[in-house]
Amino acid sequence: MNERVASPAMHALPDGEAELALVVRLPWEDVARLGQEAGRLAAQMQRPVTLDEAVSHRLRSARVPAAHAKPAEQPAAVSALPRISGSA
Repeated sequence: MNERVASPAMHALPDGEAELALVVRLPWEDVARLGQEAGRLAAQMQRPVTLDEAVSHRLRSARVPAAHAKPAEQPAAVSALPRISGSA
């Protein structure tokens, strides 16, 4: 068996955030893109950056509204097309 023993899946951090540990299987192309992202982030921050940090930054910069959040108001719906009755 290939069982992994891991630390707790989630724990609170002193700054009020939470840290979630997980294992993700990625194709090498995605890992390479993450490496490029880490390189860009390292240049921007003027210090070394890990792939974990690059992933965290990427997830934070592409925030998706929470599932329980009220969706943004939608523009008024366009009226439906008139029905065409087929009388022949």
